Amino acid sequence: MTRHRTRTSAAAPGLVALVLSIFSGQIAGAADTTFKVDPSLGNSVFTAVFDATVGERITAVSSQIGCTLEVDEAKLVGHARCSVPLTSIRVDNDDTKSEHFAQWATNKKVEPEKCTLELSIADVALKPPVDAKQPVAFATEGKFEVCGRARDDKGAEKITGTIVYLPPGTHGPARTLRIRARIDGFDRERYGISPKNTAGWLARVQQLADVVAVQGTIDVNAFATAPASDSESNGKAE
Repeated sequence: MTRHRTRTSAAAPGLVALVLSIFSGQIAGAADTTFKVDPSLGNSVFTAVFDATVGERITAVSSQIGCTLEVDEAKLVGHARCSVPLTSIRVDNDDTKSEHFAQWATNKKVEPEKCTLELSIADVALKPPVDAKQPVAFATEGKFEVCGRARDDKGAEKITGTIVYLPPGTHGPARTLRIRARIDGFDRERYGISPKNTAGWLARVQQLADVVAVQGTIDVNAFATAPASDSESNGKAE
């Protein structure tokens, strides 16, 4: 009995090491891949269009989108968080309109430089197969915040779009996801982006009633990248 216990005790460290190495390998294999949209590159664009029935068609644009996507490639699911600095948004490429939009967004309660528009998506799932260079449609929901303000009912926005996987060499040396996403019926007043909520604008609200639409469409065209694996770097990607 003593000899049996001694052999078991001696073997235990090796057995534990083996189990731990297998377990660690499983965890590593299941880890998310991080794809990022670099705002400094300027190749990803945020566009919001508000087209009034009787009035102006307002277009707000920014090319400083920053995103982080965590993707489980085995399960084809992921989550994301994106942000756009308020000061990067140009309205009709006009200084005055851009300044007015910044005032409405901040309600003149915070400096525009301290304000961002943020979108968080808890769950995006793609249906297989996901083949290189072939668009795959998705539909999900995301929480939007403007200068830290969520929608007045704390609800989410419906998001639709497509994702295309571009192997290394297709769009530069990295692995790339080309993302096209849209939010229809975005109601700016639900986030307090309005002259009614902004000091000094009360006298102009009635004049602007038909000029600037309350609801609009937001489109995001983005390129998210992750480093290529060794096999892909050696030209073995599809």
